[in-house]
Amino acid sequence: MAKNGSATCFKRTYENALRLLETRRRKVRPKHVANAISNPHATDKTYTEARSSLRGTPSITGMRNWLQKIGYTDNDVAALNIVHVAGTKGKGSTCAFTQSLLQEWGKRTGFPTKIGLYTSPDLTCIRERIQVNGQPISEDLFTKYFFEIWDRLFTQEDRIVGDDERQPRYLQFIALLAIHTFSREGAQAAIFETHHGGEYDATNVVSAPVVTGITSIGLDHLAQLGPSIEDVAWHKAGIFKNGSPAFSAPQLPAVETVLRSRAVEKGVQFEVVPVNPSLPLHANVLRAPVQRMNCSLAIALVNAFLSKKSPSEETKLSDQDIARGIENFSWPGRFEVIKTSRCTWFLDGAHNELSIGQAVEWFAGMTMASSERDVFQQTSPCMIIFSHMSEERDGPSLLRALATAVERSDIRCSEMVFTTYQERRDGKIRPDKTLKPPENSLADLPKQYCDLWRAIHPAARTRYIPSIEEALGYAHSASFQSGGLQVLVTGSLHLVGGALYLLQQWKTDEH
Repeated sequence: MAKNGSATCFKRTYENALRLLETRRRKVRPKHVANAISNPHATDKTYTEARSSLRGTPSITGMRNWLQKIGYTDNDVAALNIVHVAGTKGKGSTCAFTQSLLQEWGKRTGFPTKIGLYTSPDLTCIRERIQVNGQPISEDLFTKYFFEIWDRLFTQEDRIVGDDERQPRYLQFIALLAIHTFSREGAQAAIFETHHGGEYDATNVVSAPVVTGITSIGLDHLAQLGPSIEDVAWHKAGIFKNGSPAFSAPQLPAVETVLRSRAVEKGVQFEVVPVNPSLPLHANVLRAPVQRMNCSLAIALVNAFLSKKSPSEETKLSDQDIARGIENFSWPGRFEVIKTSRCTWFLDGAHNELSIGQAVEWFAGMTMASSERDVFQQTSPCMIIFSHMSEERDGPSLLRALATAVERSDIRCSEMVFTTYQERRDGKIRPDKTLKPPENSLADLPKQYCDLWRAIHPAARTRYIPSIEEALGYAHSASFQSGGLQVLVTGSLHLVGGALYLLQQWKTDEH
């Protein structure tokens, strides 16, 4: 590779685009919990000083300049008709529901015919982050648009100077790539999920969204957004823009207070959305209570979007639009069920204490025998496969939250299996896989989880298995002894992404 990531000596291939993109990953993240002011009524200046002094360079820094450099103005971005979504849990699902509902409206009315969806992280390939009409863009399109903006951002002068800090990092680049892709593809609407925060998030370069939404807020990414939940809420509400209505899922009182305060500060019409009572009762994708909330928020976002942008006199989703949007909804790795020959796999990438409880509640509900769930057998034993390896979050605390949720749900789990993020037993890494190996200091965590689980449940059966492929294989083998097995795979999107990729390969082989 040429110095500083130059593509001059590279063929314009998909594989080389991925290699160049990898050079934009930053080497380290902030490792200490931020010590910001917790007062939700603190001034922008106070919070800006705390953010810049304690948490590194804000991700929003440079984004507007880079947008101009690749040829876009604020008006060009506004022309994408963006729905902007922030929150702690449910951002991706809410964005996917929004996309599905808008797509059904577009099929019936002729607008919008092309809808962009930008989310992160990806589960099985990088292109999942940039979708058009519910499908990841092709390798050819990714490659074409990647090099179009790479060559504009990394000029010969920049390579000579060699100042990487003046160029976009990994997530910043992908956000720019999404804007470029949606513009070139003629998207008439685009849904953008924030990365971590809001106020200083790279996606907040969107200065005039049509509408904004906030999903459930909890304590997560505290090194960047904390230390208190009020601080987290302040950051998430940074996507509010004057002239754009804002909607939120129900929140803790302290969080709602901050959101309302920020809405007043920014001159934004703000509304908390309850669960929509007209949602179908028995839709599989709404089995998890939190998904009913995410879908309700998406309905509010789409109706607000249509009230401002619909070219027809009709400006509200019909019951049929909603029913079809839910029926055609898909969001891999979140409350997903996959059936193979002898196992039913329940996958949810829960990676914080709020979401792990929701995952267990969903799993318990789905495996409970009733007239509404007769496709599952109550007598089938269950197993849980868990992994979480991160310096940003407290893995043992997450595991304790899992144990509490399991006890509360009265799940009879025959065995706990702990594994790593290594997908294959031979260690081979697929080209599209974006996860980097965790730090060496985390290598022993899965084995420690075995000890911690036995300390919580002394009689429990636990097992450490070094790769996801072997963990899935072990569960499959165990199913022969029990006549079937129900397996919850949770704890990390990285674990679930690997499991999903392997299970898809299995299903392909079965057919």
